[in-house]
Amino acid sequence: MSDFLLTQVINYGAPLIGLILLLGALGLPIGASVVVIAAGAFSQQGFIDWLHASALGLAGAVIGDTLSYAIGYFAKDWIHHRFGASPAWISARDSFNKQGGLAVFFTRWLVTAIAIPTNLIAGGSGYKYSRFILYDIAGEVTWIILYGGLGYAFGSQWEIVSEFLGNFGGLILGVAIFGFGVSQLIKRQKQNTV
Repeated sequence: MSDFLLTQVINYGAPLIGLILLLGALGLPIGASVVVIAAGAFSQQGFIDWLHASALGLAGAVIGDTLSYAIGYFAKDWIHHRFGASPAWISARDSFNKQGGLAVFFTRWLVTAIAIPTNLIAGGSGYKYSRFILYDIAGEVTWIILYGGLGYAFGSQWEIVSEFLGNFGGLILGVAIFGFGVSQLIKRQKQNTV
């Protein structure tokens, strides 16, 4: 994240944080997690008001997530036309409808790299918006409190926390992909032996 953008966060405060989190939730690579951590640190240092920053940040993130869900939802007919009869798509859709809430919740704060594909899949698979928004808000609140709280707690050392969380998120994503691959391999082996 550029020093210029961080300076603007200090200058414009909560409205800019809300805008950045909205754009981040739509997929722009602007480092939304870094902004949340920095907002906590800037709040601890007295540069911005934490309550306003977290409220507008939450609103921006939820609006962005809703818009990316809507993109998947309105592409649902195209997806169904293209992949609807595919057993893989039917299986993925059914699995998402059973476990989707946890996927939405954990991709808001733990495995943020796959949050946008999760939103698109939720919309495209017909996952109910009322369930999506419930898990989305819970995950975004967790993200803002956890990451912003760490920024607040570590104050001037927030950049170290940001780097650690970025590395930790990458590790979690790698472990999740590896676990998924192993589970698919085991499933395929069981199907071949039956």
